Amino acid sequence: MSIETLALAPGTRVQVTQQLPAVRRVDTTTVEGTVLRYRQSKTGSWFAHGLHDKLWLDRLEIRKDDGEVVVLNLDQYTVVMAVG
Repeated sequence: MSIETLALAPGTRVQVTQQLPAVRRVDTTTVEGTVLRYRQSKTGSWFAHGLHDKLWLDRLEIRKDDGEVVVLNLDQYTVVMAVG
């Protein structure tokens, strides 16, 4: 099992940092919680030109300490770290 799989296993506590690059700045957001599910899921996309006109996204569902469930779309600007 790879470290990536271990870090995204249900029940693992993670910190996820995502960046949105802009022309003159980078917006960064961080969220911490427990992994509920990691999966690849398809989404409708008229411009993707993928199989059956669907675009496949890596999605991570986590539960924050306050109980809120967050669904994150993972991309090349996402950093996921397992935390103690």
